[in-house]
Formats: sequence, C-alpha cells, structure tokens
Amino acid sequence: MNDGSDDLVAERAQILAASLPHVPFDGWSLKTLRAGARDAGQDEAMAALAFPGGVTAAIDFWSRLSDAAMLVAYDQANTEEMRFRDRITFLVRARIEAVAEHREAVRRALTHVSRPSKMGTGIRGLYRTVDDMWYAAGDRSTDFSFYTKRGTLAGVYSATLLYWLDDRSEGSAETLAFLDRRIADVMRIPQKRASLRDVAKYVPDPKRFARKVAERLREGGAL
Repeated sequence: MNDGSDDLVAERAQILAASLPHVPFDGWSLKTLRAGARDAGQDEAMAALAFPGGVTAAIDFWSRLSDAAMLVAYDQANTEEMRFRDRITFLVRARIEAVAEHREAVRRALTHVSRPSKMGTGIRGLYRTVDDMWYAAGDRSTDFSFYTKRGTLAGVYSATLLYWLDDRSEGSAETLAFLDRRIADVMRIPQKRASLRDVAKYVPDPKRFARKVAERLREGGAL
C-alpha cells in the first residue's frame, strides 16, 4: 500500500480508526473525520490534511488497510496444504472479518461509493481487493482467464458482502454458508478460454449493485 510516508500513513490510520465509531451517527462526513482527528489527539485540521480527497479518500484508505489486514491474516495461516478453492474462501472470509466490527460503516461506505460520481472509486477498490485475493492464493495467470477469474470473484465477494450486511446469525454462520455455495462458481471457470457471456453472469453490474446497496440501506432505516 503506497499512501505516502510512514508517518502520514500512521496518522491517517489513527484518524480513520477513531472516526469509524462516529460513522453510524454522522455518516461518512467531514464532521466524522474531524471528530476522529480530535479523538486521536490531533487538531481537527488534520482531517483535511490527512485526507485531501475528503470522505471518498478516507473510505478508499480504509479499503486498502482492510486488504492489507486480509493478506496478513492469510500469511499467518497455514495455507500451503489448502486446496485452491479453500484459499479463496479463506481470503474472502478474512476480508470481511477485517471490517466486521464496523458493519454500519461498511453499509454507508458502500452507499457512498455507489453514487454515480464516486462509482469509479468503488469499482477500483473492488478490483484491487479481488486481484489481491487471486494473487495471494497463487494465481499467476496472464491470459484471458486473468480477467474472468477476477470478474467472477468480484461477483461472489460483492454478493457475500451484501448478504453479510443483513446477517445476524451467530458468528455470521449464514454468511459463511452462503459463501460456500457461491465459491463453487469461482472454481467453475475453466483454465481454457471462457466466453464473455459466461463471465458476465458473475460480474456485478455497477448500477444494479448500487441500487441493491441503496435498497438495503433504506430497509435498515439508515437513510
């Protein structure tokens, strides 16, 4: 993750961590980032200095930190003996666990990056996440399957994340079962060239994804 000097990254991480508890009350806003700066023992002005891109930059930074946490968890686990599909499953679970303490902040972050003007940030973040997953699991493909694998996993991960937002089962057991059912889709992609029509079944449509997130948020009474 290349977000500037180590000191700046540390300051951003501190402000972000202190801001997350405020999101359920004040949303992703400059007010939230300022409160986070105060709670982190810094001047409110540091919120703007740490995240010159505002709320969108803060959300993107959180996504990068969560990707990094996912990779650390994977590196610390005994994955060498795992089947490839189990590695992918582990990575999806680890990515969700990285943000599990802040479910409402995730919900509101998804809503923010689903806006037409912010959708590019959301799509780039999603691609970065699934690319990290495949690479960590050992995929080194450079042919057409490189794109089909990432497109398919983007659909599986997005669907699982949305399912998790409304899952209140013990230990997110229902989400894990949902993921187990969906992860088979990733493994069905053949090593040979796949058709674009086959891949399109699993790639999330940005507009439909944005609409689904907004609907979930309204149902939860958070809008």
